[in-house]
Amino acid sequence: MPGIFGAVWGLSGVMILLISAVYRLSIPALEIFNYKLLWYQWVILILNVFFFTFVKGYLGFQRGFSPRVAARARYLKEHTVFINSILAPLFCMGYFKASRKRKIIAVSLTTAIIIMIILVRKLPQPWRGIIDFGVIAGLLWGIVSLIVFGYRAFFKRDFEYSPEVVD
Repeated sequence: MPGIFGAVWGLSGVMILLISAVYRLSIPALEIFNYKLLWYQWVILILNVFFFTFVKGYLGFQRGFSPRVAARARYLKEHTVFINSILAPLFCMGYFKASRKRKIIAVSLTTAIIIMIILVRKLPQPWRGIIDFGVIAGLLWGIVSLIVFGYRAFFKRDFEYSPEVVD
């Protein structure tokens, strides 16, 4: 039972983080509809949504982050360690008990995301909203892919993704 707690907490904690980001970005993203967008701004908005959906959603989440998070949650279910279960969302994202490379990637991506948030917040509307719409599209793809991989990790006998756990 403790292993199930850690696994569920790991997946749901990461999910809460992503859903929270979508919610927080939705407010400035929707503000762009208070502006009369020019034709080229509509084109940039559409291209931006496709770009973020492919790069962040498909390549980032579906091909990398989501299967790894689900695999690490599955690992927690099968290998119960108290501290890993308590810090399950951080464990699932690869901040500890991971290879040096994985930890560097996790910290680097987090740092880059924080810097991008700070920079995008300084943009005037409608440009901020245009970028936020793309980010939301990528995050929504990521949420769906995390649900799918989480389901597979918990309910399928074979789950071919490695949790990349290092002691």
